[in-house]
Amino acid sequence: MEITAAAVKELRERSGAGMMECKKALTQNNGDMEAAIDWLRTQGLAKADKKASRVTAEGRLAMAAEGNSTIVVELNCETDFVAKDESFVAFSEIVAKAALAAKSTDVEAIKGLSTTSGSVEELRLALVAKIGENLQIRRAAMVSAETLGSYLHGTRIAVLVDMTGGNAELARGIAMHIAAINPAYLNMDQVPAEAFEREKQIALEQSKDSGKPADIIEKMITGKIRKTLGEQTLLGQIYSGPNSDGSQTVEALLKQAKATVNGFTRLAVGEGIEKKQEDFAAEVRAQVEASKK
Repeated sequence: MEITAAAVKELRERSGAGMMECKKALTQNNGDMEAAIDWLRTQGLAKADKKASRVTAEGRLAMAAEGNSTIVVELNCETDFVAKDESFVAFSEIVAKAALAAKSTDVEAIKGLSTTSGSVEELRLALVAKIGENLQIRRAAMVSAETLGSYLHGTRIAVLVDMTGGNAELARGIAMHIAAINPAYLNMDQVPAEAFEREKQIALEQSKDSGKPADIIEKMITGKIRKTLGEQTLLGQIYSGPNSDGSQTVEALLKQAKATVNGFTRLAVGEGIEKKQEDFAAEVRAQVEASKK
């Protein structure tokens, strides 16, 4: 199986291992990215699975708030140039406000919402005709909470936090932490069983030649699994928001403030969307050939 340079690059970004090690890992595992990451970790060559961001599409996130509710809407376009266009920006704000007023996160329902200039879908189609790019309303998320934290990092990452107790400043700080660190889970209870099993197999492989007694190895593995997975949970991470001294976990901070995070939502523009890779040299050649006809 051919191992592409793109696959090696992705594995290198995700694992932190060297280029040659990444190529070997992919070769050993028939190009399977997840298996290659596990192989690198068992060999002690991977710093961690850093879960590099998936290939992103262009667009922006728009946020609107009223009372104890905040909504975030993701709108996609084809180029970063259009993502900054004044008309596209204005449209995204209209969509977010309309969705909040209707308290709707259903994309199809949002398209049918009325505005002062027509329905959201009518505005979208008019903007497509004006700009000349395909524009889509991809998704929306809303949180209503006793203590609500929200944070918009530029226009590409948005976080909403549902918290009980504490205050707005703490909730916003937690949202900023989530935006920066991107925890996979809220707490250990949310970690799926397959994740525990995967970490166990990796730890077993790493310790099989340690020479230590089985009961000691078992304790080592249990502790290692909890540490590794704990660092992927919001509560288990070292708080990195405003005024952080780098010594306190999010769980300890919340306990000190007598607050509880019930859940959170983190959106990043284009995550999960495969973006077309343009071959500009081929495009130019095609245009030249076409001009000769």
